[in-house]
This record gives sequence, structure tokens and C-alpha cells, in this order.
Amino acid sequence: MVTFFVAFLVSLLVALVLTWRVRERALAWGWLDQANSSRKVHVRAVPRLGGIGIVGGFFAPLCALFLVDSGVGDQFVSQTSLIVGLFVGGAIIAALGFYDDLKGAGAKLKFSVQLAVALGLYALGFRIEVLANPFGAELTLGLLSLPLTVVWVVGVINALNLIDGLDGLAGGVAFFGVGTHFLLALMRGDVLLCLLMVALAGAILGFLVFNFNPASIFMGDTGSMFLGFVLAAVSIKTSSKSGTAVALLVPVMALGLPIMDTLLAMVRRSLLGRPMFSADKEHIHHRLMSRLLLSHRTTVLVLYALCTLFMVTALALHFANSLQSALLLSGVGVVIMVLMRKLGYLDMRHIGAVHQTRHRNLELRSLVRSVTSAVRAAGSFQEVWNAVRPLSQGLSLSALELRLRRPHEDVNAGVVFESQHPDAGAEAALEVRLDVRLDVKEEQTLLGALRLVWRDGRAAIDRDEELALEVVADAVAERVGQLVALEAAEPERIIALRR
Repeated sequence: MVTFFVAFLVSLLVALVLTWRVRERALAWGWLDQANSSRKVHVRAVPRLGGIGIVGGFFAPLCALFLVDSGVGDQFVSQTSLIVGLFVGGAIIAALGFYDDLKGAGAKLKFSVQLAVALGLYALGFRIEVLANPFGAELTLGLLSLPLTVVWVVGVINALNLIDGLDGLAGGVAFFGVGTHFLLALMRGDVLLCLLMVALAGAILGFLVFNFNPASIFMGDTGSMFLGFVLAAVSIKTSSKSGTAVALLVPVMALGLPIMDTLLAMVRRSLLGRPMFSADKEHIHHRLMSRLLLSHRTTVLVLYALCTLFMVTALALHFANSLQSALLLSGVGVVIMVLMRKLGYLDMRHIGAVHQTRHRNLELRSLVRSVTSAVRAAGSFQEVWNAVRPLSQGLSLSALELRLRRPHEDVNAGVVFESQHPDAGAEAALEVRLDVRLDVKEEQTLLGALRLVWRDGRAAIDRDEELALEVVADAVAERVGQLVALEAAEPERIIALRR
């Protein structure tokens, strides 16, 4: 127990110091998460990369075990596959998250790296080979062990990443998962798992000091993906030593909230024709705030309570027989159904509009793909405008305007491209006009603006169209920044700025 306490204290202190230092450096160097998107809940720029504190806090006491002569340390060092899997895999996932926080990583790169790490874990013996069945005998997976292990690792990594939408939420959710595994390991006498979990718990709490609402730093993908990786890997490695109830059922229940939120997001986006990896504001925490009118902090506390329910259920399942397990799962299922109904996920009144929305979103995705592809291939400001112009017809606009400028120019300088379509929406009352402006910004540098006008009677922009336009604006900002940099590097290339 002394070793556990020391490991917890070391991880807590290291996480505190590292998170504080990263926050100060992020503020000085401009490593900030800007509140420049409708997808953001925060309203001011907040330092990111706080996950560095979690990663450092977790590894610090574990690395110290190599230098200290102790019984726990000897057991830890003897587990070669555990060390290689957690240290190498964790370092790779943390590096991927760090790169994504700084430069931005596409979905293909993220999933490629996550898939490679999951396959590496499987080769090292991190395998789901038995599936729990509370209603009968356990199920041996055989050849299905590999795909299920990969799905579990990649799924949990991304589930923690998706749930990271409010101050203190992802860290708190992970802490409850860690607490579940620690208590189960303590009851089984699994010293190594206890050590890993107290180290991760200390790192999370050290970070939450700065991240709980109002947050002064975000964990970013560095932290959320790393937490998901460690929880996924540890649950696989240790559940194989336990009874059938822990074979997969208890880890699933311990991470019930992020898994449920991820499954809902996948179903929702599939039905509505939205990109599977696009951001939206329809997650459980968003709906608690919008439908139940809860504050930011109250929403997080309510979700902590839900995590407590999942935690208690997971612990109870560990000791329950088949009948008791069935009753427990049925009770949790009822609670989940009531929650889903309250949040509007089971509202059937608008089911008829789903097909129409799906068809519209598929057309919108096709339009955005073609526009952004043309924007990235543009060789001048004029070509950028030519690439953007199809938005007029695709979105039934009455006016479209694109303002572009160089960073050193006055705000009112630069060039203005515009097109008018007075017949668009002529059937609607002409006095109803919706004017939407999106800044074209690269980090903090304002490079222009995209302005769209509708006269079709709408009072607000469609949420899917808003998200699509933000993607277009980001693509325009990226390309304009590249063109300006190219002009500076090659002065003989003059990009004409004529209307």
C-alpha cells in the first residue's frame, strides 16, 4: 500500500507541475484552442496540450520503479509485454495526439496509427479471447479475437476523444473508469493493475485541478487519446486474469458513458447522412445543456453521477450470478432509456424528415468536397473565388461575397469578390433576409471573410450547412495562407488583387 500511495503522490505532483508549466508556455507561444467555431462551447481562447501533464504524470512513477529496489518494482519489470505495450504504444498515441493538437491530423492518419498500435498490442498478448455472457456460458472468440481486440482499442481511444467536450468531462469520466479497475484489481490482489491505476488516477487529478470548470487549459487529443489507450490496454490485459463477468462486460460498463455517446453519434450521423467523423453539438453533454437548460458545471456533475451508476453496476456485475447480472443490466437499460427519452434521442415525431435530411446532407457533402478540393488546388485569389462560387447555386443563395487580404494589409484593404442572384428565394417574402458571415482565419491571423445571404424566408442557418461552411472557410484560410507565403518567398510571383 505504501508503494501505491507513493506512486499516486508522485504522479499527482508531476501532473500538477507539468500542466502548470505547459499552460504558461502555451500562453506565451500561442498554443491556444481558439473559440472560432460554432462547435466550441468555450467563448475565449484556452491553452491546449494539457495532456502532456497526464502523460508525464502517469509514466513518472512507473519509470521510477526501474531505479528502486522493491517487490512491486520487480513484478513490474518482469512483465516485459506489459512494459513494451504501455510504454511504446502510449508514447506513439501521445505523439499522435501532440501532432494533432499542434498541426492537425486527418482521420486517415489517426486511424492508421491507432490500427497499427492495436495490432502491436495484439501481438504482445493484449487479446480479448473470451466474451462475457450473463445469460449462460462464456463465448470463446477464436478467430474473432483479433478484430474484436482492434475494435476495442481503437473504439475506446476515440470514445474518450469524443467525450472531451466540456471542462473536466473526459478527465472525470476516465477517473471513474480507473477507479472501477483499481477496486476490482484490489479485490483480486492484482498488484500490477493497482499500481497502473493509482498512477493514472494521480495524473488525472493533477490535471483536473486546472481543467475543471472554468478550465484554464484543455487536455487536447494528447490527453484524451492517451487516456483511452491506457484504459483500453489495461482492461484487456487484466480482464483475462479474472472471471467471466470481467471478460468484457465490466470494462464496457466501466466506460459506459463514452461508449454510449460514441454509439449514439455513429447511429445519428449514419441516419442523417453526416460525415462519420464530423463534429456536431448533439452529444449527450450538449443535449443536457440545450434541452434541460443545465449550466456547464452542472452538466458535468450530472454526467459524473451517471458514471458513478456505471461504476457501481460494473462492480456489482463482478460478483453477480447470471440472474442477478440480467437484472442489473435490465435496470441500467431502463435508466438509459429514460435518459435518452428526456434528451430527445427517442423522439419519433420527426422520423419522417430523416430521409429528407439525409438526402440533403449527402448532396451538401458532395458540394463541400468539390469546393474544398478546388480551393486547395487554386493558384491565385481569383481561382480561390472561382472554387467557392458553386456555393451560390448549391445553397440557393441570393448573394455570395468573399473578402481576401494579406496579413500586413489594412482590414479594409484587399480584394472583394461577389455574386448576386436576385431570383433566389423570390417566392419568399423579400423582407426576410438572413445574412451570415464567417471569418477566414489562420490561427489568429485574419485573412478575410465569407459572407452569404439568403432570401428564401429562413430565419436561421441550417446546422449542417453551418458546419459545412466552416469546413470551406478553413480550407480557404489554409490556401490563402499558402498563397501569401508563396508570394513572400517568390516576389516575382504577383497575385493580382483586382475585383
